Amino acid sequence: MAQTVAVHVLTYNSRPFLEPCLAGLNAQTRRPDRLLFIDCASHDGTVPWLRRAASRHGGLDLLLLPQNRGYAGGHNEGLRQLASDFVLLLNPDVRLHPTYLEETLAAFNRHPRAGAVTGKLWRGDDTLKPLAGPILDSTGMIMTRSQRHLDRGAGERDRGQFDREEEVFGVSGAAAVYRRTMLEDLEVGGEILDEAFFAYREDADLAWRARLMGWSAIYAPTATAVHRRRIRPGNRRQVPALINRHSVKNRFLLRLKNQTPSNFRRTWLAGTLRDFSVIGYVLLREWSSVPGLLEVVVRLRETHGKRRIIMARRRATDWDVDRWFGEPASLDLRS
Repeated sequence: MAQTVAVHVLTYNSRPFLEPCLAGLNAQTRRPDRLLFIDCASHDGTVPWLRRAASRHGGLDLLLLPQNRGYAGGHNEGLRQLASDFVLLLNPDVRLHPTYLEETLAAFNRHPRAGAVTGKLWRGDDTLKPLAGPILDSTGMIMTRSQRHLDRGAGERDRGQFDREEEVFGVSGAAAVYRRTMLEDLEVGGEILDEAFFAYREDADLAWRARLMGWSAIYAPTATAVHRRRIRPGNRRQVPALINRHSVKNRFLLRLKNQTPSNFRRTWLAGTLRDFSVIGYVLLREWSSVPGLLEVVVRLRETHGKRRIIMARRRATDWDVDRWFGEPASLDLRS
């Protein structure tokens, strides 16, 4: 039976990137069976552009939400609209190279227990052309002992050091291809992506939950794309205050939901030191993120309920999960 694949592009004031993003999709050697653009109440000309594109592009569907539901809420609405064997959740500031879908689907066939596949992402400029080097943006997600989730190889010049197909902790939400059966397996309370996160770290939450349920993630270097990443560990002061607030909140929600006693015992020192660093920074220098800390408290009961569901369904051993938490030698925290 032929496998079907859908592409969901989530937009919010994304007008500058729409042409190159759609051009990359139109150039795919494996054309998507469904192409859906989900807009979260943009006000920069994105919606009129999408309407014109849909009128010219017979296979392009639109889902125009009346308010900004964030990455999690927007994609959840899209996942409820379309069913397919695989789905690519794509940021509009990504331009796929022509074989991205073909290569990621081939990786799924080679790894039948994989629930997620990502390709090699390079950093790009405002026109979604790769920066000279090229410079790596992501070759899969890594987790550190301090409970940070980072993009492997981010900021490094691509010298072929990540040219081997291999298993990774998880995949970046910028260009993530998921197996539909895994997403359905990970659903909690009617949500695949946790809408309490709104924006930032939802991909890490999904990856950790997938690990707990026994799913794997694969990095396929022959699938390539360019990403204009605007939020990086080293540019916090240039990031909108709302995103920083969600980042602080979601650091704690991520662990309250997913961290096992074994993982806490192995990582408590590094994680606690990082917690104090984050809280101290917020209280001393970033007061706009204080509501994020307060929201963690407000959501404790709700988060505990989600945790109970996840842990009751957990299938992976402690080792299956804990082995992914480390400090790779190539990790560049300045990127």
